[in-house]
Amino acid sequence: MSTAPPSRPSSFAEPRRTSAASARLKSRPTSAAVDSGDARAAIGLTRKSSTTTTTETRTERRNLEERLIRRTRPKSPPKAREAESGRAGRGGGERERVRRDEKVERDGGRSDSAAWASQATLLAPTATTAPLACRVSIPPLSRHAPVAIAPPSLSGFSLEEQERAVIDDLLFVLMGFEGQYITYTPSYSPFDEKSRLIGPTFRIAHGLDPSLRDLASGMLKTATHHAALDIFVEALCSEESGTVNHALCAAIRKLLKDYLILIAQLEHQLLTNPGFTLHQLNLHLKPTSHMMQQLYSLAQEVLKENSMLGDVEEEDVDASDDFENILESLREGRDSAMPGKKSCKGGSTLRLLTRRLQSSAGDPAATQLLTTLLRESSRPYMRMLNEWLHHGNVRDPHSEFLIREAKSIRREGLQQDYTDEYWEKRYTIRPELVPPQLEGLKERVLLAGKYLNVVRECGGITPTDMETQKDDIPLTFDDPRFLKNVSTAYAFANTSLLHLLLTTHALPSRLKSLKHYFFLDRSDFFTYFLELSSSELRKPAKNVNASKLQSLLDIVLRQPGSVAAEDPFKEDVRVELSDTGLTGWLMRVVNVQGMDADASALSLHYNTSGRDDSNPSKEISGYEALTLDYAVPFPLSLIISRNTLTRYQLLFRYLLSLRHLEVLLTQSWTEHTKNPAWIARRSRKNKAVSPEVIARQRQVEVWKRRAWCLRARMLCFVQQLLYFCTSEVIEPNWAGFMARLASSAKPEGGEGLPEQQQQQQQQGTEGTKRTVDELMQDHVDFLATCLKECMLTNSKLLRINSKVMSTCTLFANYTAALTRYLSPSNQNSNPNTAEDPPIDPAKLTKMFSLLSQYEDHFARHLKILLDALNYLAATETVGFLGLCGRLSMAGEGGGGVMGGGGGGVGGVGV
Repeated sequence: MSTAPPSRPSSFAEPRRTSAASARLKSRPTSAAVDSGDARAAIGLTRKSSTTTTTETRTERRNLEERLIRRTRPKSPPKAREAESGRAGRGGGERERVRRDEKVERDGGRSDSAAWASQATLLAPTATTAPLACRVSIPPLSRHAPVAIAPPSLSGFSLEEQERAVIDDLLFVLMGFEGQYITYTPSYSPFDEKSRLIGPTFRIAHGLDPSLRDLASGMLKTATHHAALDIFVEALCSEESGTVNHALCAAIRKLLKDYLILIAQLEHQLLTNPGFTLHQLNLHLKPTSHMMQQLYSLAQEVLKENSMLGDVEEEDVDASDDFENILESLREGRDSAMPGKKSCKGGSTLRLLTRRLQSSAGDPAATQLLTTLLRESSRPYMRMLNEWLHHGNVRDPHSEFLIREAKSIRREGLQQDYTDEYWEKRYTIRPELVPPQLEGLKERVLLAGKYLNVVRECGGITPTDMETQKDDIPLTFDDPRFLKNVSTAYAFANTSLLHLLLTTHALPSRLKSLKHYFFLDRSDFFTYFLELSSSELRKPAKNVNASKLQSLLDIVLRQPGSVAAEDPFKEDVRVELSDTGLTGWLMRVVNVQGMDADASALSLHYNTSGRDDSNPSKEISGYEALTLDYAVPFPLSLIISRNTLTRYQLLFRYLLSLRHLEVLLTQSWTEHTKNPAWIARRSRKNKAVSPEVIARQRQVEVWKRRAWCLRARMLCFVQQLLYFCTSEVIEPNWAGFMARLASSAKPEGGEGLPEQQQQQQQQGTEGTKRTVDELMQDHVDFLATCLKECMLTNSKLLRINSKVMSTCTLFANYTAALTRYLSPSNQNSNPNTAEDPPIDPAKLTKMFSLLSQYEDHFARHLKILLDALNYLAATETVGFLGLCGRLSMAGEGGGGVMGGGGGGVGGVGV
């Protein structure tokens, strides 16, 4: 925007003054007297209603235009005002000075003025320019102006002239422009972003009276604050700054507008009141200076938190949050911020405002100002909060809300997700964006939106339910209904989701169905299934036909009279084959999670060099690989997630291994009681038999009794362990879990069973305060307790128990081999013959050696297991004490039997 023509000499600041004054004439009120009692006490002046007539207004405007025209002439402002006021005595000197300045301009000043080019241009808008940002180019600096248009020195002016010149300059400096005698310091550069954000510093020309200099220097701080706030508002109006910063800038922009109105009123006083002094100007600016100082301090703190001043070390931020933000920005085509850059927006800005408000308790003006800024800045945040609380939606395009939504995690992955990412990571809290007003309520805020989101996705909330909640919704943090709004939304969301899970989707029936299939509760159908599929399950796991097993299971589940025949969820059960043994799987889980840290003090001299289920080179059978899977629809998959289903499968495979081992030992007992080789006894009436043969026959009978005793001890061990796991671990914990589930489904004031109420009082639970997350935690705790008390979470117990069960399995599988060793001695036996066939001493020695190995392995590993259980019962799990008492019966008589084989062959061992 070009100002004065080149042929007319003027000072470097006068073109801007003319344009600025002309613009203010169009918006300036006709009369603006100072009234200290008006409502705008924050800036010190108010605007009175106009009482002048049209003629007076036109006369005043004409006088002002004449004065502005005279101010563009190349003479000092005090001289121009002195000529206007009719002062005499210096007319000749003034005319001589004007002629001298015109001559300098004609001689050499014209080329310098043309080179300086005192003008500004209108910049074109860009994609990154904020809508309300200033688009006027930066004006040239006064220190680059030619000497020809420099103003006269202040030392040649009287005190009154100096005061008028300083007031005139201050009015422009307070609006962000340089004056004739008050200019920027050389260290300030308007082209440096950091310098502009900190604000310009000014210097006053030499020759000014010290008292006037002191007053002017105090008011220059306000000019610095105003200029810095102008740039601050423009800098934080960009899109990536967020809506909360936009609202803060809008509130600051309103205050800056009132500030400019004050400057216009002060200029009106200067032009119309000849007695207007610098001291009066300072008094009028005092309240506004305090306000500007508070705003400037706040703006500088926000800029430091945003790392825009370059003097703050950047802190580490959540890399996953940056990654999600970058992905969303790329999908939507927006520019993304640099990862790892510190930012202050949203909840961080509100936290900063709240902290400053708390620290300004002794300053009423600052408290009122910061309260207003906090109220206006919190409106966008409250809109996002209400949308989350009452609709379950996250409308946060600038990542400034306390809830972060990971849109890449979808509910379709719940069937394959072993980490519960949908519930745990789909919606998370950003701790750095939680304002202090929500610090104690952030968990409730998170759960309220998560619950409502699930209910809304399942169609459990009608639009009418949402509309009824819009009546009493607060819009700011200082609203008295703020806390009640969060509590009401949380209670409504929790009740809705509980009703959806427990009533609409029948969660208790689903859990009972899981118990039937995975815990082998009333498992007549499963026993029948094992009988039908025994030929298939005896194969190696890689050769088992899973489709055939699934068909057999479907037939069994539909068998009339079975418990599963009436189960409405039997279609969701599927057969799966694992490629890893139970012990190997559990060992990997335990070693990763460190669940056996408390048992590290066990000093068990245990040789782990033997092969067990954790050995990947060992092929597992179909029995060891068999497991079940269960299809769970949404939203029940939040409670019965893939993670919890894995724990069900671990317990199922452990119980199945115990049940299968019991069947093998029972079959061994059948073999011992029906096979002639085991039930035949030597005849003692035959006197022709030599004493040697009789001694060997007695040794065979001793060997049989030792085998029977060992089989009985193993069967006792397996049955006691199976009874402990089912009746003393799973059943009591299941009853407690179902009692808590019933208390969650029970409405407030409902009647329940007295036993359940007593149990809830003992456990410290209250039915009226149950939440969905507590229900999920109860389910996880139930399964974790069962795994721990079944010895499936401790690596040492896993190894020892695996060894004992492997010994029992080998003994049961080698019953037929032992029968073959025994059969040759009885295959030709006949009670009517005179003598029995001879018994091979070498084979008899080998029979005692094999049996001694089984006895030694079983007794040694059982003793180690009992010692470990006694230690853990004394340190962490008291329930193991009862198991020790039960399993000790399996170890009774072992030493006596082994010792009874004393002389000769009985002493052979490993």
